[in-house]
Amino acid sequence: MPTTYTYDTIQPATKPTFYFIGVTTGQSSIRRVFPAWAEELGLGDVEMVGIDLAVHAPPEHYRVVVQFLKDDPLSLGALVTTHKLDLYHAAGDLFDSTDSLAELMSEVSCLAKHDGKLQASAKDPYSSGLALDAFVPEDHFARSGAEVFIMGAGGSAIAIDWHLGQRSRGLNLPSRAVVSNRSTPRLETFQEVHEQDGNPLPLEIVHAPTETDNDAVLRALSPGALVINATGLGKDAPGSPLSDAAVFPEGALVWDLNYRGNLVFLDQARSQPASYRLHIEDGWFYFIHGWTQVISEVFQTNIPTSGPTFDRLVEIAGGAR
Repeated sequence: MPTTYTYDTIQPATKPTFYFIGVTTGQSSIRRVFPAWAEELGLGDVEMVGIDLAVHAPPEHYRVVVQFLKDDPLSLGALVTTHKLDLYHAAGDLFDSTDSLAELMSEVSCLAKHDGKLQASAKDPYSSGLALDAFVPEDHFARSGAEVFIMGAGGSAIAIDWHLGQRSRGLNLPSRAVVSNRSTPRLETFQEVHEQDGNPLPLEIVHAPTETDNDAVLRALSPGALVINATGLGKDAPGSPLSDAAVFPEGALVWDLNYRGNLVFLDQARSQPASYRLHIEDGWFYFIHGWTQVISEVFQTNIPTSGPTFDRLVEIAGGAR
């Protein structure tokens, strides 16, 4: 049975160890996938260990975990999910270095030990972009003038907004970004990062404490809108950011960043009339790109984002899904 710790049960590593900092890490497919990937990539005799923390855990819990990773000789690094923003704010002073995107977004998804120094980086802008561009048709926004509606304002949402606002996309930008969240502090952070980066997308932030608040935004979207569940609901907690009465815009691109859990959001999209012609995606390829980006950094090995090697990793992971 793969090892899973909490902040107060962590033990020193007995072999080179890679950590997964999340909420319910034992339920993730990566616990079965990583050993096979490690063999395929020739990483040697390494171990993956989960560290479970409560959503919005007390700052001292994050600090205990980061200090352990920093001090333990055989702890190589970690992938961070759910806690990207909270961990950064609670323990950012413990990092020996921080990359520019992590500083901009005030989040960390990757911790890696290089030459004994703990380096923090934000990989989500790249992994979310790779996953998104794999299913959004080329020039979709330039042709349709559609918006993006992101429910949830955490680290993944910030990363997606960054990717969609890159000037390298030319005219292929959403006509506006609408972002909702149940609480306002996350929205304020989101807006600060959006403005600080000079993101050209017109931004509307929506305080949405109930599902019906998100339903109202959904009804006002134009055909072809990109609609994203970035809340964690369906995985880290049950439910959906929408009610069962929600009506999706015709031709919408519907993306749930989750690939496991009860996935109510995807069920709601699939229950829409076929005439709406929705394109529905779960978070499987986001999962693949997210992990391969971090593994590449922690183990200092080049993992391509497409081609035969990547396809082989996808095939291996599919067996554990």
